[in-house]
Formats: sequence, C-alpha cells, structure tokens
Amino acid sequence: MSSVSREWAKFAVGLKYEEIPEDVIKEVKRFLLDSVGCALAAFKNEDMDNAHKYIEQLGGREQATVIGYGTKTNLPNATLMNSLLIRALDYNDIFWKEDPSHPSDIIPAALSTGEYKKVSGKEALVAMVIAYELELRMCMAAHPGIREIGWHHASLTQFVSPVVAGRVLGLNEEQLTAAIGISGSSHFTLGGVVAGHLTNMKNTADPMAVEAGVRAAMLASTGYTGPVEVFEGKEGLFEVIKDVEWNKDVLLDGLGKKFITRECGYKAFPTEALTHQPITAVLELVHGESISYESVESILIETTTRGADILSDPSKYNPTTKETADHSLPYCIAVAVVKGNVLPEHFSEDVIFDPAVRDMLKRIKVVANPEIDALFPKVKRAIVTIKTKDGKEFKKQEDYAKGQPENPMSDEEVISKFESNAKGKISNDRIDEIVEKTLHFEEIGDVSEYMKLLY
Repeated sequence: MSSVSREWAKFAVGLKYEEIPEDVIKEVKRFLLDSVGCALAAFKNEDMDNAHKYIEQLGGREQATVIGYGTKTNLPNATLMNSLLIRALDYNDIFWKEDPSHPSDIIPAALSTGEYKKVSGKEALVAMVIAYELELRMCMAAHPGIREIGWHHASLTQFVSPVVAGRVLGLNEEQLTAAIGISGSSHFTLGGVVAGHLTNMKNTADPMAVEAGVRAAMLASTGYTGPVEVFEGKEGLFEVIKDVEWNKDVLLDGLGKKFITRECGYKAFPTEALTHQPITAVLELVHGESISYESVESILIETTTRGADILSDPSKYNPTTKETADHSLPYCIAVAVVKGNVLPEHFSEDVIFDPAVRDMLKRIKVVANPEIDALFPKVKRAIVTIKTKDGKEFKKQEDYAKGQPENPMSDEEVISKFESNAKGKISNDRIDEIVEKTLHFEEIGDVSEYMKLLY
C-alpha cells in the first residue's frame, strides 16, 4: 500500500463537492460563520494589533485579505493572521477524542488561497471539509493523544494544512504528497505553550502550523520535494513520537466515504475545552437555584487530573493575563458565579482584577476524581458542589457541554453567537449580509468577493 501522505493526496485531489453529504456541507458553513465571528470579536484586541503590526512590517505581495483590518498581504501572512484572529479568544470550535484540536484554525488555509485563486464557494467548501476530515482523524490516531506526553496539537495540524492549501492551489497528487512531507517534518510544537503561566503563544502555535502548511504547498507547487513517508517511514512521525500507540488505519479508513466532520463541536464559552462542563454545571445551578455570588460559601469542582493540574495550578488562581485566565478553571468558575455567564468581555483586565471575582477565587477548590479520569477522554465529566452560607448544598454532574454533538447548538444559537461577536466591529447590515452569504456559501462564484465583506 502507498504511504499515508500519498493516500491523503489521492483523497484531496479526487474529492468532489457532489460527493459530500448535504449535512456535512451545512455543518462546515456553520463552522465558517462561527469562525468569522470569532475573528471579528478578536479584531483590534491588543494582541491582534501587535500581530497585525508584524504582518504589516513583513509586507509582501497583495494576494489575500486580513479579516477585520482589510490589509492585503501574501498567502502565508494572511493565513497566519486570519488563523490568529479565529483562535485568539479561544472561542472557536473544539474536537477532542484522544487529542484535542480546533479544526477551524485551518479554515484560513482555504480562504486565503481561495481568494488568491478566485475559486468558487463550492471549491472552498471542499477544502474546508478536507480540513475537518483529516484533522479529526489525526486527533484519533494516537493512544493516548500526543498531548498526554507533552506535544501540542499543532504537531498534528502541520500535516493537514498543506493538504487544504494544496487542494485550492491545484497541486497534483505528487506535489501534495511533497507538501505534506515538507510541512509535516518541520513544525512540531511543545506542549509547554499551554502549560503553566500562559503567553500569546498559547493561541499562536496552531496558526503557525497552518501558515507552515500554506508555505509548504506553495513550495511544493514549484516542484520542491519532501519526505514521502513522513508518517510511517524511518524516523517519521510514528517512529519518533513513540510513547503512544499509533493506529495508521484511523488516518485512512472511510476517507471520502464516511464523513466525520459533524463529530466536531462548538464552544459556548471562550475558554479552554475542559472548563466547559464545569461552567455549564455551575451556570445551571446558579440560574436554576437562584444562587447569588454573595451567598456562596464554597465551590468544589471534581474533574480530570489534567483539569486539577494544568488548569488549576497556582498560577491559575492568580491570573494576570487573558491567556492565563481563559485557561484557568478556578477563574472561569468565579466569573460564571459573579457575572452569571462567561463571555469574551469577561477576560478584560477590569474583570480579571475585579475584587468580587478575586474573592470568589479563594472559595473554589478543584480536585481530580479517579472515576472521571477513567472516562476521559471519551466523556469529560465534571461534578460541581456549591455550598451556601445558610448551610444549603447544591450538586450537579455534567458530561456534555453545550455545543458538543451530544448537546448541540441550534442554527439560531450559532447565528446569535456570530451576531454577538460581530456587533460593534462591523455594521448591522453587514452582519446580516455575512450571515446570508455564509449560509449560502456554495452559491458564491468567487471567494474574493466574500472576503470583501469581512472588513
């Protein structure tokens, strides 16, 4: 049998829009709308302004558009910036089986190249479906996930992004195989970017892997070559990251026949994925039982070892940056109780240092529950116990956070989230137009016309 990368190339070159089930196309359009909303919400935030200054300093041919800013730059730079915008608030989609990932980070690899090549909406949607189908399979291919042994999921994205970009750029099977080898042998990422005190790199690692894929596809288009057996070959992925058990079949089974895109979920909160079940449980208790934050004596969160360790280490009880706060389980719970929800606006400096939030942090305890660990990662259970000052106790177990396939967001909820994210960043008329064009993306004749709506 030929190599994994060559089989992927065959799949990507051969996939036709008409072969993709309607429900999968619909889901990808919903993910696109959600992603554009996340990007617009992050537009003009300090970290994004800093990144945009970097993009401006680089310059480059005007091949593609940066969302929000309207800047024209070359394909890799536009892809990086747009992926950063989508990722910046930690509010975009989430898939987590063995490994976690945010497949929508890869959407800009289709949008930037699609704008440059002036492809149709249908062709761009095919590339986006490829992104989800391959990224989700990467997240299921290793047991345990590579995140469990210290690698970040950008190490997986580097293999997928060149396929997405290469499909739109019109690479043939040989060139696509080379592109996977070029990108997949050059962009492994340490898990340290999401451990301890967090920095801007928390949201930048995966977009850099998406950028790397676009560069690799462009390089391969010239005839440049890369390792053909980058997965299974000597000193390839399977041999080098060897403290996990790789299942090669997972990467290939059902390609083009069994579509799994709809197994990916949405984020109802702009926070790290393992905070969502406890947030959901806390909000249900707070609102369902009318618990005021002033009445709370203590909150116990039972979660995974990871949640008790990485998301609740000492730095997470004293967050000073957005990046640490949105990966702090205690902070997210404190905000949920004090503010009654967890929204992008709750990660500003004013809220991070709000005395009421700081006081609530002291009342929260996070512990690892071995029974929950036994269910992980298939089920990411959280058990929340709130004790009030009058001696009452309220308890809630949550297995599936809002936005997951088991607890899905409706079309109305996805649109509402987009509208909330885009409000104040662009006009209301433009918001309505983006919703309309995105939900009918297959009717677009030239992706470059769609990109003009996004700034």
